[in-house]
Amino acid sequence: MKKYGFGVDIGGTTCKIGLFETTGQLVEKWEVPTDTQEAGKNILPDVAASLKGKMQERGIPKEEVEGIGIGIPGPVQADGSVAVCVNLGWKNINVPKELEPLMDGIPVKAGNDANVAALGEMWQGGGKGCKSLIMVTLGTGVGGGIIIDEQIVPGTHGAGGEIGHIVVNPHEKIACNCGRKGCLEQYCSATGIVRLAKEFLAEEHGPSLLDDVQEISAKAVFDTYKENDALAGKIVEKFARILGRALSSFACVTDPEVFVIGGGVSKAGTPLIDVVNKYYKEAAFSSCTDTKFALASLGNDAGMYGCARLILE
Repeated sequence: MKKYGFGVDIGGTTCKIGLFETTGQLVEKWEVPTDTQEAGKNILPDVAASLKGKMQERGIPKEEVEGIGIGIPGPVQADGSVAVCVNLGWKNINVPKELEPLMDGIPVKAGNDANVAALGEMWQGGGKGCKSLIMVTLGTGVGGGIIIDEQIVPGTHGAGGEIGHIVVNPHEKIACNCGRKGCLEQYCSATGIVRLAKEFLAEEHGPSLLDDVQEISAKAVFDTYKENDALAGKIVEKFARILGRALSSFACVTDPEVFVIGGGVSKAGTPLIDVVNKYYKEAAFSSCTDTKFALASLGNDAGMYGCARLILE
């Protein structure tokens, strides 16, 4: 194994880049703008220029670089092909074939950004020490990534880990952003929690700290929940019951060692983990009831770590 590797997490605004030792130690991280003009044709050349500049700055020859891992905000096939990535303007591009010549033949691997974030958390984050996990990202939507025996499960169409779009309520009348109705994301994302809160607030209820909150947010719900507010308790319990039961179904399919919970909602911390775990245990298959729950610990760097880990597979 060579000494260094790069992890590049490409987002719609910036590319987060990390220089790593292949032991997992982050040496340095920085960002470059993501140029999405002209169908994103300059993105990979810009990344290559930044990587080669850093190698020159630090005196790192290409012979000491194991490879470059790239995270893409869209479906990625096993060979690194991307049929379409709306956020970047890409269509029908093979990332390794495009980037390797620009990097003088240094090997390149590419993966979906949510999947590589899960890989990063397994490698150096909340799932460190485990070989199989499901990462659940509770943000504006609900994302995820599945790792089995230290390998990403991307699925045939690159949709492995799209756990936010499992249907948990067939009676839902409102459509999810994906076009279907009753998706997990509609109840357990930050926006889903706000929706639940507004539904409860519209009903008759006793005094609640939430009545004095000008702008309802998932954070406000969990903050008042921690203060033992009765209404917030009902909202959180409904959220946790939906998520816990969904995770119990996922466990029957992959039987992970740990569920790693990340995203903005995870900042609620241990109280969130505890209440979700309660409902998970109630619904889980007997062999899976002791699956661990952990908070993600790498934050926005998880994808960058996972990209670096890609090259070690």
